[in-house]
Amino acid sequence: MAVILVVDDEPLQRDILTRILSDAGYEAHAAGSGEEALEMARALDPDVILTDLKMKRMNGIELMERMKSENELSMPAMIIMTAFGSVSSAVEAMKKGAFDYISKPLEKEMVLLTIKRAVNMVEILKKNRELQSVLYNKFGIEGIIGDSMWVKDVINLVKKVNDSPVTVLILGESGTGKELVARAIHYSGTRSTKPFTAINCASIPESLLESELFGYEPGAFTGASSRRTGLFEATNGGTVFLDEIGDLPPAIQSKILRVLQEKELRRLGGRETIKVDVKIIAATNKDLEKEIKSGRFREDLYYRLRIVTIELPPLRERKEDIPELVGYFLEKYNKEFGRRIKKVNESVLRAFADYHWPGNVRQLEAVVERAVLICDTDTIMPGDIKGELRSAQRGQAGLDIEIPEEGISFDELEKELLRKAMAKAGGVAARAAKLLGMSYKTFWYRWEKLSVQNSSPKKEEVS
Repeated sequence: MAVILVVDDEPLQRDILTRILSDAGYEAHAAGSGEEALEMARALDPDVILTDLKMKRMNGIELMERMKSENELSMPAMIIMTAFGSVSSAVEAMKKGAFDYISKPLEKEMVLLTIKRAVNMVEILKKNRELQSVLYNKFGIEGIIGDSMWVKDVINLVKKVNDSPVTVLILGESGTGKELVARAIHYSGTRSTKPFTAINCASIPESLLESELFGYEPGAFTGASSRRTGLFEATNGGTVFLDEIGDLPPAIQSKILRVLQEKELRRLGGRETIKVDVKIIAATNKDLEKEIKSGRFREDLYYRLRIVTIELPPLRERKEDIPELVGYFLEKYNKEFGRRIKKVNESVLRAFADYHWPGNVRQLEAVVERAVLICDTDTIMPGDIKGELRSAQRGQAGLDIEIPEEGISFDELEKELLRKAMAKAGGVAARAAKLLGMSYKTFWYRWEKLSVQNSSPKKEEVS
């Protein structure tokens, strides 16, 4: 029920208005002066204030300005009541932020219609604020979970770039949270009320990607019967997240570069230059410098993208964050599934710490989600995750990797693991990936990044 505060120094007028509004289903209250209205507003937090323009000591415009200056109050919609000869003052009040004005003598239908419009507007604004709050809590800085130095560094960078127009390049393996960081940059900055558009450059066929990004004019190609606005144009004022940008076709790379440099684009088949204001955040799990050397990625685009670079380490390199991540996912899926699981057994947390997490945070979330779903008690026990980590434990039990006295780097250790998996898989990369519990793409990325020397692996897929 909307709360309406009527402010008028004429007792009969405010009593009539209060009765009309109460009969219409509103929670109506009345104040006899601006000072009394301020006190009541602090207690009631009204949705709408219907105030007379001319009152003793404090008039309607002064009341509105005092309401604005008191930051602890959520600003209600202000409607000014005025005599016919003071319409110019009411118009001035609207310029200063009043929702509307009503001329005297008042008509019941006009009062109720104006109040209804004001209440509808307030409800829309409230829902928008709630949505922004939800988006911030889910995707803003608070959504980056962990207390490691890595998390602190990322949060620090997000705060530095969220209100800046500079491009950001996010690097990291699949599942490390690249899109989460991109959303945090957007939803914690001044563009948060504008669109956030995420595009997976690897998932859209090249023949469609250009028209999706830039739009097209009628007749641009067979079947283009009408104009279509591209994603860049539709996201004007907001943020475009280009995921897997390392897979972007060369022909489109040059057009992205133009958007970055000139802040403009042309639709397919169009002659008109369209100005766009978008913040571009890109992400990839590829080594773009190697892609440049191989001729698959433009060097000039790379340097335009990497003005600010955020590198996300794999979960195995920040295991101190695992308990907090597990707690976050436990709370999330308790709510989603209507469960009341209170904790995770210590042996489960030790197993999580010992596991190498090839799928990173995304894999950890999936494991906790399944455990919450199947757990029969108020504590997640080893049996609830046994199936998820069994393949990894089997693989670890059979490893025979010597660690020299002088020690060994993690990269060298990982190289040896990849070599052994490849040998056991008969040189087939997809089978080796399956043995290690990795996706084929993650395995191939690690193999190329670490430049593992071995016989050339076969790229045969397995079911």
